[in-house]
Amino acid sequence: MPLALSPSILITDAYLYLDRGHEIANGWIYLENGRVRGFGSMTTPRPAADRTISAAGRIVTPGLVNAHHHMYQNLTRSYAPVVNGTLFEWLQGLYPLWATLDEENVYLSSYVAMMELLLGGCTTSMDHHYVHPRPRLIDAQIRAARDIGFRFHATRGSMTRSVKDGGLPPDSVVQSEDVILSDSERLISAYHDASPGAMIRVALAPCSLFSVSETIMKESALMAERLDVRLHTHLAEDHDEDRYCQDVYGCTPTEYFERSGWASERSWVAHYIYPSGDEIDRLAHKGVCTAQCPCSNMMIGGGAADAMDMRRRGMKVGLGCDGSASTDHASLWLEARMALLLGRYRNGPHSMKARDALDMATRGGAACLGREDEIGHLRMGACADLVIWELPPFSRAGALSDPVEALLRCAPATAWTTIVNGRILVEDGQPCQSGLDIILREHERAARRMQKLD
Repeated sequence: MPLALSPSILITDAYLYLDRGHEIANGWIYLENGRVRGFGSMTTPRPAADRTISAAGRIVTPGLVNAHHHMYQNLTRSYAPVVNGTLFEWLQGLYPLWATLDEENVYLSSYVAMMELLLGGCTTSMDHHYVHPRPRLIDAQIRAARDIGFRFHATRGSMTRSVKDGGLPPDSVVQSEDVILSDSERLISAYHDASPGAMIRVALAPCSLFSVSETIMKESALMAERLDVRLHTHLAEDHDEDRYCQDVYGCTPTEYFERSGWASERSWVAHYIYPSGDEIDRLAHKGVCTAQCPCSNMMIGGGAADAMDMRRRGMKVGLGCDGSASTDHASLWLEARMALLLGRYRNGPHSMKARDALDMATRGGAACLGREDEIGHLRMGACADLVIWELPPFSRAGALSDPVEALLRCAPATAWTTIVNGRILVEDGQPCQSGLDIILREHERAARRMQKLD
């Protein structure tokens, strides 16, 4: 279980990256009752606190926000038979394994994913869970988040088209329209917390345009409007998706997305690699956000979105770790570093700076989740979600002029302290939770069963 809420924490002697355009070279920040209640230079008076942490020589940033993930996939990381496949080959090879998911291994995989995210500086994550061979799997994810004290956005994913309908997954992991819509409403009623500072929220997330019926796309949009929740899906990720939409719907994926009622400010999409410039402009104008997943896209060899071009066009762009079986990790710090490198590789050395990538990993992710007002920054009143970063001495040697650039350039950086909602969940680079050896042992047992290694 997480440590008890500390009534107040004062962090001193830190380089503070509070928000884009707001940095303090040698400052303090004060947290009380789960919120940021003050900050300033070390030359200014600071409040007394129940606990004081010296962050001398370290940088403090807002907690990173993961805008796209598939946590259950850490049960099949680096699965040898599909590591060199295309997206569709990879999916077809793994769906039969994922068909064995149950509440226990979803809980274990979610717990492991959240701990890994915390160690990589992530304090808020969504998860896109769309494989449902058994009921109440998302309930197990929410239980894991509550047990840890992690800020979590569960998204009720879905698939209706199996192999017999021309889709990719087996029959056992898809569901009927009635079951999907009924369970979606149940989850929102049971768990969605719309109040400020909420630790658990729920969104609706049909897997992709080629894996669900048109009814699910349209009814999900209507339910999201009626119950005031957000919408998420994969979009324009692969050329096969373009061909599918042309053959079945006579339009591009973005056009189908629009005619399904999804082009609104409550929607965010994953990947968005192959839209036209005009399509980006249209969705940006409607307030749709996107999550770039640099490592997964490069690992699968399927291309990657031009994030800086999207930002110039007015679209808010976050970052996502994506599936733990394609990326094979859950470090949002690494995603931010790779976004920086990918952007510069694609458009030249003047096109992107570390602050752009950090903004995507914080403000951009918060925008995707509809929470720019209270996470992704450390302004007054923001949620007390932050990271004190650790760069090993040999990695940071000589990096004296710009701590923000050094954070993403001088690898590897890890979370020295991670605070979520005023609770210290990682301290001195180590998780504060007990019983993690049991979690890891049970996770390995579940992974071995799934991969038929026992």
